[in-house]
Amino acid sequence: MPPQPISLLEKSLHLSFKDKDLLAQALTHRSATGKAHIHKHNERMEFLGDAVLELVATEYLFSFESKSEGELTNWRAALVNGKQLASVARELKLGDYLFMSRGEEASGGRDKESTLANALEALIGGIFLDQGFETARTFCFDHILTRLGELLKAGKHRDFKSVFQEKAQELNAVTPHYEVVAESGPDHDKEFTSAVFLGDEEVARGSGASKQEAEQAAAEAGLKVKKWK
Repeated sequence: MPPQPISLLEKSLHLSFKDKDLLAQALTHRSATGKAHIHKHNERMEFLGDAVLELVATEYLFSFESKSEGELTNWRAALVNGKQLASVARELKLGDYLFMSRGEEASGGRDKESTLANALEALIGGIFLDQGFETARTFCFDHILTRLGELLKAGKHRDFKSVFQEKAQELNAVTPHYEVVAESGPDHDKEFTSAVFLGDEEVARGSGASKQEAEQAAAEAGLKVKKWK
């Protein structure tokens, strides 16, 4: 089905783009840039939005003067990882507004975690280009940074690989290792599945948009399998 009119997204976000083509580009998946579409895809804008979001998040977290660099790094990772950004994008219903090919849509593209996270970053990049840094900062704060408290409460800031390694060494005298056991999707939209091992024992698997995310997911799953808190 065709995407919803982008004017509805502007209304829901309380934003009015001066350059509507920037917003359209931010919402255009690579698969839609065939002969029937005129928009450029959003990957370059995603690159920009990623940098804007990281700067805004870092500036915000820097105000927590009692926290160490390591803690703040983990907090930032919890705020800007793909799973979290996809969750925000779902709440904003970004998937309803994306331009993509019929094939991509048929394969569940409108709800694909990596596609949604990338679109949110591209939207931030578009806001920065069209409205300036202050508006982009406000958007990031209102929709992403305000979730810090709930993420901390849920333990999403934990470095699961470090915790799993500490427990494995303490209780089993073994250092875990990780292997990529599956990859799917095109180069620009890959999903990785990694397994965590203790010696020859495969403990658990996890998936993510990068090898690092997949390893974190595998470690988190491994902590549950082993019942290590």
